[in-house]
This record gives sequence, C-alpha cells and structure tokens, in this order.
Amino acid sequence: MTTVSLRRVISWWDSHQVALYLLAIVVGGIIGLVTPGVAPVLETATNPVLALLIFATFLGVPIIELGRAFRDWKFLSTVVVVNFVIVPIVVFGLSRFVEDEQGLFFGLLLVLLTPCVDYVIVFTGLAGGANVRLLAATPLLMLLQIMLLPFYLLVIAGPDLTGLVEIEPFVEAFVILIVIPLVGAAIVQAIARRYAIGRQIEEVMAAAMVPLMMLTLAVIIGSQIAAVGSEALTLLRLLPLYAGFAIIMLLVGVGASRVAKLDTPGTGAVIFSGVTRNSLVVLPLALALPVELAIAPLAVVTQTLVELVVMVLLVRLVPRLTRTTQNHEAVI
Repeated sequence: MTTVSLRRVISWWDSHQVALYLLAIVVGGIIGLVTPGVAPVLETATNPVLALLIFATFLGVPIIELGRAFRDWKFLSTVVVVNFVIVPIVVFGLSRFVEDEQGLFFGLLLVLLTPCVDYVIVFTGLAGGANVRLLAATPLLMLLQIMLLPFYLLVIAGPDLTGLVEIEPFVEAFVILIVIPLVGAAIVQAIARRYAIGRQIEEVMAAAMVPLMMLTLAVIIGSQIAAVGSEALTLLRLLPLYAGFAIIMLLVGVGASRVAKLDTPGTGAVIFSGVTRNSLVVLPLALALPVELAIAPLAVVTQTLVELVVMVLLVRLVPRLTRTTQNHEAVI
C-alpha cells in the first residue's frame, strides 16, 4: 500500500471512528456469545491490548507538557471535587436501589466510586478534551481512590463488607496501564528528537489509534459478555442505575466546569473524568471477593458494557455540548 493510500485509509477511519467503535462492540459481543470458550483468552489479552492503546495515546501527548499541566490547580481541584465529593453522594443515592442484593450492591459501589485513569484519556482526546491535563491528574486520582475507597465503602456499606477489599490490584494496574506505557512513550519521544526510527514509531502508533481502540473494545466486550448474559435477569437491575449515573455526571461535569470557569477542553475532560469509572482496575478486587458476593464481578463488568457505549456516544455529544455551553456564556 502506498503512502497516499495509507493516508486515505487513516483519514477514512478517523472520520468514521464512532461508527467503527460501535461496530467493534457488536462484533466483540457476537464473538463472546457464539464462542464463550474464547473468553479466558480475551480476558488475558485485555491488559496488554489496553496498555498498547494507552502507550499510543501517551505518544501523542508531549510528555514535557505534563509538568505545566499539573500546575493547573483550578482544573485539578474541579476534577477532585467532582470525583471525590459529588460522586460519592450520587453513588450513595443510586446504591439504595440494590441494597437488598449484597453482590450487586458491593459491585456497584466498587466500580462507581473509583474514577478511571486509563482509557478515559483516550476518549477525552477523541472528543477534543484536555487529555494532557487529565493525564497529569491521573497519579493524584489513583492515589486518592486508593486512600478513600475503604473510607467510602465503610460509610456506605459498613465494616463487614469493607474488610474484604485488597489494594494490591490497584497498584499492579497502575504500574501496567499507566507507568510502563508512560515511561515507554517518554523514551520514544526522546529518541524521536534525534533519530528517524523514533519519529516512525510515533507515526505508526498515531495511525493505529482507531484500530487499537476497536481491538480494545472488542476484546473487553468479547471476554465478558457471556458471563454477563448468564446472569442477565439479575443484572438488569443495574442498567438504569449505570445509565442514570452517566447522565447525572454529565450534567454535574458541565455545572462544575461552569462554576470553575474552565475552558472548553477542560470542561470536556471534567465530564469524561466524572462519567468514566475504573472498572478494569477494580475487576480484580471484585474477583477476589468471597463466594457469597460472586455476582459482584459481573456487576462491575455490566458497568463496563454500559460505559463503553456511553463513551462512544459522548465522543460526539461532548464537543457539541461544551461548544453550546461556552457560546451561551459568551452571550451572557
């Protein structure tokens, strides 16, 4: 394939990325349902594929800009307030609807109380949000959720359930999905400043972003859809709660950004940070729970399935919403 043809292909899938992501979700679901035996293989592939996607994302972000982004305290404080003050209040209210089923209840708490620190950066960038600033906030978001999750579980669920949670999976996921890709991207960027091979790697990974996202979506859906389907009737109770959470946090993100007087990219990043949850990181926590809470991992996975569809839709909705909000404020 010639360079011109390759650029045309890249331009085509960039302009049709939302439709391609929805297609990947459907294909992953079909594969997972038709061949459920492939689920363990796909589950094993999830972290490597996601780490590669995050690496490609970090390559597109000038690492040197991170220090400057971390000094944006107005943005950081807004993200922290949204995720660790407003979200727990919203989650407390939603969790009342499944309090009678401990597995659903605990799974919902685990996933909704923890803000995403991995593919949220990818989706934020796709929607034109401030992914560099959000990337700079990830160490703080990760540290705060490690520290505050036991406290929020204690307050909302009580000491009996709180004692079942271990922190090690958080640390492991942070190293695999954030630290290693970030260090790798920094090394490649340093090489690219002197050698052509580094620039070639950057070009290839930038061109591969859409296929990598499609692969990630298909792998995640395919690995979990059969397990969710086996408990579909029970898990249906969670669907309106997860959808409701996304809608509420979308509105909260817009409102909080308006109060903080953030710019359009910052508003988009706050919205995505508030809506997107750390499901892939907390899943190992849910899998380590005792048998009486066996449905908790499926509650976490159900949130992932809902969230991925929401994220694909928000890639189109958020730019329009933030532009409308900024234009309205300009008129006022």
